[in-house]
Amino acid sequence: MRVLFPVILVAVLAAPSAEAAHWNVDYSKSRLGFTVDWSGEPFSASFKSWKADIDFNPEAPHLAHVTVVVDLASETSDEKEFDDGLRGAQGFQVSQFSTARFVTTAFAHEIGADYVATGNLSLKGITRQIALPFQLTINSNTAHMKGTAHVVRTDFGVGLGEWAAPAPVSHDVTVTIDLTATQK
Repeated sequence: MRVLFPVILVAVLAAPSAEAAHWNVDYSKSRLGFTVDWSGEPFSASFKSWKADIDFNPEAPHLAHVTVVVDLASETSDEKEFDDGLRGAQGFQVSQFSTARFVTTAFAHEIGADYVATGNLSLKGITRQIALPFQLTINSNTAHMKGTAHVVRTDFGVGLGEWAAPAPVSHDVTVTIDLTATQK
């Protein structure tokens, strides 16, 4: 036993420790947006201003941590009238709630390039847990991630008054992210 303990101790100390690498988002190549069915047609918008703090190692997803902060006033689409409504009191209510925040609580590697991030989405003072399935490819020090999350807008108080019903605007919203980042 006396001989075995030092051998085990040396093996543990010599083993490489897995760390989550820090990634810098290339915002010029990345997009964060959403799509919702509006009067039977897809309505898509994107956020022009958002920041992501990413620590991730595909070999150790349990050590990963991501925080994304979205400037809700930066929402834009091809429909200015819709944008104004989304930013207003019955939508995101940006005068009182200027940002949305997604903070991961867990990552799971599924198969191949498929992962799932679980985290808390906070919007309009309401926090709900959501799942974000995504595909990840890494070439050298560049990563490309694409994912979609499905949320119910009324769970976050988005769409009040005349917009609370599931028509003309669906309750189901698909959040999309297409992100390119380089390892620091």
